[in-house]
Amino acid sequence: MRRWRGVENTPDDWPGGVVTIGFFDGVHLGHRRIIGRAVELARERGQQAAVVTFDPHPAEVLRPGTHPALLTTLRHKAELLEAVGVDALCVAPFTLDFSRMTADDFVHEIVAGRLRATGVVVGENFTYGHRAAGNVETLARGGGAEGFTVEGIGLVHADEQVLSSTAIRRRVADGDVEGAAVALGRPHRVEGVVVHGDARGRLIGFPTANLQCTPWAAVPGDGVYAGFARWSGQRRAAAISIGTNPTFEGRDRRVEAFLLDFDGDLYGEYMVYEFTHRLRPTLRFDSVDELVVQMARDVDATRAATLPV
Repeated sequence: MRRWRGVENTPDDWPGGVVTIGFFDGVHLGHRRIIGRAVELARERGQQAAVVTFDPHPAEVLRPGTHPALLTTLRHKAELLEAVGVDALCVAPFTLDFSRMTADDFVHEIVAGRLRATGVVVGENFTYGHRAAGNVETLARGGGAEGFTVEGIGLVHADEQVLSSTAIRRRVADGDVEGAAVALGRPHRVEGVVVHGDARGRLIGFPTANLQCTPWAAVPGDGVYAGFARWSGQRRAAAISIGTNPTFEGRDRRVEAFLLDFDGDLYGEYMVYEFTHRLRPTLRFDSVDELVVQMARDVDATRAATLPV
């Protein structure tokens, strides 16, 4: 998959094709209906399919301090898009100047001009241009004048509600990683670099890898989870703890994992933690011995939950 940053940097040899536009955080099942249709249409026409996404999230530029938790890093998003057949990814820096572009200029200068779109596929609630003045209807009119087709795709519903990144973020924040996985079509994950912690886990027989998560990561609610750790081509089942370690009067919220059947140094490794099951809430124990007994139970529960079906 070809990648470039900034619509102004679209390669001269980019032939144009079918384009879909959106932030697509999570690349969830609803997003994949839209992106999948763009890929399908491109293949029908013997053309390529491109995705235009944004960085940072528009909310942070329009309302500083409101950046939402992110279900996917930009790197993971790119991997997911490539996996569904997207041929090119353009990451457009979202700035105040960009947000002030008129809807007409967006269609003429970016969609038709820079991206050389022959077709555009978006969700039926898609808006664009200054103050979200453009919608699917105005985009279709603009496409008629510029020579590209437009399709507005109906939104996916789950439990009588629109399947959205916002709804999935709420599930993650509530610790409902199973529900989030259904909407995402895969386990939710966080990623980052392993850093030094207090080393208490090693002292009590359960050494953990303390993850410094990427900025704005959608970290599940406090508790203990079963899942997997991935790094450098390796994968291990892991009991993942999120919280402040109340037994030790901790204050800093941490994401740390005990990797089953592993013994090694992980400091400095870039790792991914995937969450498959919530095992229990965070608890405060009266003694370290009680904590150790519970951690052994968590490991057993993790092993059972992550066994191949």
